[in-house]
Amino acid sequence: MRPLPTVLLLLLTFAAGLAIGAPRQVYDEQVFKAAQAAGKPVMVEIHADWCGECKMQDRILARLAEEPAYAVLVRLRVDYDKQKDLVRAFGAKRQSTLVLFRHGNEVGRVVATTSEKDIKALLAKAW
Repeated sequence: MRPLPTVLLLLLTFAAGLAIGAPRQVYDEQVFKAAQAAGKPVMVEIHADWCGECKMQDRILARLAEEPAYAVLVRLRVDYDKQKDLVRAFGAKRQSTLVLFRHGNEVGRVVATTSEKDIKALLAKAW
């Protein structure tokens, strides 16, 4: 059996990435607005690299992003230590805050939870 050409492998890898949902990205106002305009749910994650709860939340969200039901979720990360203006703008009192938006409105938030059940309950509010 002949190995697949590199270009084909890259395309298949890219397509597989699309199939499992978009990965988390750094918060960008334009991306936030575009996702809202497209009717996509947006999860704003107030995250600190040193925060154990944040790491657990990230693992849960990454796992959920692999499920077809959550494939349209747009994940945007705000750095708790470096983006204080955004932390205040989203009304976060601490890191490990997840804020869910749908159609331009906040539909829910959780703080410091590492329960997959609680995070799924939050995501259910987007649909």
